[in-house]
Amino acid sequence: MWNFLIKLNKRLVVVVPMMMAAGYLLGVNMEPKGLLFLKKIITPLIFLMVYPMMISLNIKHLQQGIKNVKLQVVTQLINFGIIPFVAYGLGVLYFKDQPYLALGLLLPALLPTSGMTISWTGFAGGNMAAAINMTVVGLTLGALLTPFYVVGMMGAEVAVDMGRVFGQIVVIVFLPMFLGYLTRQALLAKYSLPVFKERIAPRLPALSTVGVLGIVFVAIALKAKAIAASPELLLSIIGPLCVVYSLYYALSTVAARLFFNREDGIALVYGTAMRNLSIAMAIAINAFGKGDGANAALVIAIAYIVQVQSAAWYVKLTDKIFGPVPQ
Repeated sequence: MWNFLIKLNKRLVVVVPMMMAAGYLLGVNMEPKGLLFLKKIITPLIFLMVYPMMISLNIKHLQQGIKNVKLQVVTQLINFGIIPFVAYGLGVLYFKDQPYLALGLLLPALLPTSGMTISWTGFAGGNMAAAINMTVVGLTLGALLTPFYVVGMMGAEVAVDMGRVFGQIVVIVFLPMFLGYLTRQALLAKYSLPVFKERIAPRLPALSTVGVLGIVFVAIALKAKAIAASPELLLSIIGPLCVVYSLYYALSTVAARLFFNREDGIALVYGTAMRNLSIAMAIAINAFGKGDGANAALVIAIAYIVQVQSAAWYVKLTDKIFGPVPQ
């Protein structure tokens, strides 16, 4: 079973569209009682999605994040000083009369980095230690700042319950982070670090992937009838997502080439272009999921395809952009 789940995690480009198609086929034919059941399993799926990711996260890296000050500062300036405004601007441009679709662009922009940041940095030959630091620091800052950005940017167009958003972030980010830390310490007390890294850690992203696929399935199923009524909705979302990710990569690549060496530059790119879609999806569904709010989750579900595919393409272009690995 574990090998199967690990293979799924490595083939998200194919598996995510398959789950979207399955969700659509089920949702378009589902009765209201069935849709109500799907809504009830959202919270367990969210926990399954986030909790394993937190076990693999080493909170102690927060203390190490100041070692490469310049890299960390530039990364977070891009993450919180530029990217949210790019996403907001494109949301206004493309979804002027559909604020919840615009919210679907904004939420991932406020939650940088994920396990994908670390994985793709490794594939491209970048600075893995810096990528881990970026992940912990970016996730913590994003969780704290997201409610303020959403209220400040979209409070006039979107119904924002500040207390509810904060509450969801506590449940979705900080509670799993705390439980993940306790679980990690318990596992390290029982197993040596090499055993943890070799036998346990590789299985955690696979568990998280089950939650991700479940959430994508549910998000599409809940919107299936709306998609069937307006199939052009999907096309209207894919274009802006391709534009926004192209801008992320272009911006971070320019900064990486100007200010950093090859390894640090690659970490910068994946520490900014990759967004934490899992947590963004959880917030979209739990805090804004009623009525038109489900449109935000639909945007994020489609973003999985664009993000994974773009990351894979960038790995292939890495040597052309940054030069070959020094011998």
